Amino acid sequence: MASITIRNLDDDLKARLRIEAASHGRSMEEEVRVIIRRAMAQADSRSGVGSRIHARFAQQGGVDLEVPARTDKPRAADFAE
Repeated sequence: MASITIRNLDDDLKARLRIEAASHGRSMEEEVRVIIRRAMAQADSRSGVGSRIHARFAQQGGVDLEVPARTDKPRAADFAE
């Protein structure tokens, strides 16, 4: 197993972590492991921005948009003035 050292941890944050660990009946090390596991699991389950937007507004109902046919051929942008 790997180990890490966290330097320059704010004293207030360390105290809050100690209290949180004690409230769960865990050591500070175990509490940090749980927090990191939970954060990484959430990061893994995140989807793309389009999927997150869809999920947020799906309950509002959707609209059907008519997508025009693409009849024009692609062309390069013209930046001349």
